[in-house]
Amino acid sequence: MRQRIVGLTGGIASGKSTVSRMLGELGSVIIDADVAARHVVAPGSDGLARIVEEFGKDVLLADGTLNRKLLGRIIFGDHEARRRLDSITHPLIYRHMAQELDRAIKAGASVIILDIPLLFETGLFLDTIDESVVVYVRPEVQLERLMARDGLREEEARQRIRAQLPLEEKARRAEHVIDNSGSLEETRRQVVRLWQKWSAEHETGLDRP
Repeated sequence: MRQRIVGLTGGIASGKSTVSRMLGELGSVIIDADVAARHVVAPGSDGLARIVEEFGKDVLLADGTLNRKLLGRIIFGDHEARRRLDSITHPLIYRHMAQELDRAIKAGASVIILDIPLLFETGLFLDTIDESVVVYVRPEVQLERLMARDGLREEEARQRIRAQLPLEEKARRAEHVIDNSGSLEETRRQVVRLWQKWSAEHETGLDRP
């Protein structure tokens, strides 16, 4: 029986990391694009060298690590700068995650979660996953949580939300939606139900031909 490969995504401050952690606790193997993104720009990496070449040494901190806040300010609102950064990092992230995925498959993991914030925007692994899960929150909840989390003014928070594909659109594209607008326990119940569904299908073979 083939393993289940799931793409997990959401929006900024939607709670995707919380759902990812819950799925990991239930037994999924989690392959996180954010972890991969940090790995491919670590000191001494080809990714970091190419970023410095493209954007200058000012994007480095005193200890030689990437100044993410400064780089974020450079690319935020500058489509061409973001495109140049993505052209460097996305292939490296894909390669790193593909290696992790291959290891998880060979290890016999039954459910493998590819945790990718911009799953639909970038298209990374869309041709690989069996199904997708979107972590959704109501717009007013997303705005409130983002402002509280990052200490942003309302317009700043709205700009960051607008920079991503709307959550409503992501929810329409996904096979499963976890609504994280309520309490943590309500979210956990939804995650457990989905996990139980996957487990039952895996045991009976109904999830695959």
